[in-house]
Amino acid sequence: MQDISKSLKISKNSKISKGILERLPSPCWVLEEHLLIRNLEILGHIKEQTGAKILLALKGYSLWKSFDIVSPYLDGCCASGLHEAMLSHETFGKETHSYSPAFTAQNIEQIASISHHLVFNSPAQLDSLISLAKKANPTISIGLRVNPELSLSPVDMYDPCGIYSRLGIISTNIDTLILENIEGLHFHALCEQDSSALELVLESFEDKFGEYLSEMKWVNFGGGHHITRDGYDIEKLIKIISDFKARYPHLDIYLEPGEAIGWETGVLVSTVLDIVHNGIDIAILDTSAEAHMPDTIIMPYRAEVRGASEANQKPHTYRLAGNTCLAGDIMGDYSFDEPLNIGDKVIFEDQMHYTMVKATTFNGIPLPSIAMLRKNGEIAMFREFGYEEFKGRLS
Repeated sequence: MQDISKSLKISKNSKISKGILERLPSPCWVLEEHLLIRNLEILGHIKEQTGAKILLALKGYSLWKSFDIVSPYLDGCCASGLHEAMLSHETFGKETHSYSPAFTAQNIEQIASISHHLVFNSPAQLDSLISLAKKANPTISIGLRVNPELSLSPVDMYDPCGIYSRLGIISTNIDTLILENIEGLHFHALCEQDSSALELVLESFEDKFGEYLSEMKWVNFGGGHHITRDGYDIEKLIKIISDFKARYPHLDIYLEPGEAIGWETGVLVSTVLDIVHNGIDIAILDTSAEAHMPDTIIMPYRAEVRGASEANQKPHTYRLAGNTCLAGDIMGDYSFDEPLNIGDKVIFEDQMHYTMVKATTFNGIPLPSIAMLRKNGEIAMFREFGYEEFKGRLS
């Protein structure tokens, strides 16, 4: 049986021991409190050094039962629509900044009533809905998303500034009449990138939209900043923000990372249900790449497995596969020091961001439970799912 607790791979500071594994249901997402705090302290340092405000992007991390830990470090949340705005308002208790590619007249007043900033994606949306928003919340700060027209994202699907992008207005479509109704500009151009990429995007943003900044009260640098990743140049980020603030001292600066909050803070624990052989050994797990780790297929990327290496680097190689009928529900080929056996635990690293928020019950497979490992070693069970979650989302 694999003793994967001895090999910590990515989460080298993980405190998930063999004893902890035996106390957890399977499958289960497990957040580690001390790792979350480590990330939050990094973000807190950046705030302290620059005066910038940092928001949690709920689209990447919405584990609201951890917000009592997150909230003291950050300034609020950015929401992508009504439900995320409601979650921020009800559970985070600080600023709520709302943006959507398109709002509806049916929900704009409710969104505005609980938001501090409201960012429109186009002049047409702003023109048609601003009066409703202002009626619902006269103090709300209105902004416009702009496209700095510089593509740096490593994957086209995640490139907000790609050709024919629907996200944000380009500089040639700016109407000065629009500017009379807004107090801020928002751009989002990065995807898991470093401060050097932000530097280039900011140059393009200032080149195309800098003439309007004297009339603004704030600028939002968006998300995609991989701030808590090992090797990220934090000091360069601090300098970039500080230099921008020196050029425009009247502006409030916002960043809205999501992935950086949950980065390497927890895992997905799964169990081997069966092992079959068809040219290679295939371990069928009680989880699913398609349903529980969709970005491994969409991005795509290869999730790290604790105690495992690339195929054939260790004596025993297995294809890890999900427990759905989708032929492509495969996590990849991994090798282990010892043979896998039915009942063994398999731990997928770094599964807190863009997993729970995207997970489905495809094929009727149950959602993983959600737990947190406290700093003192106690396990807090947040949620366990069953048939009702599957049935309740259908009709």
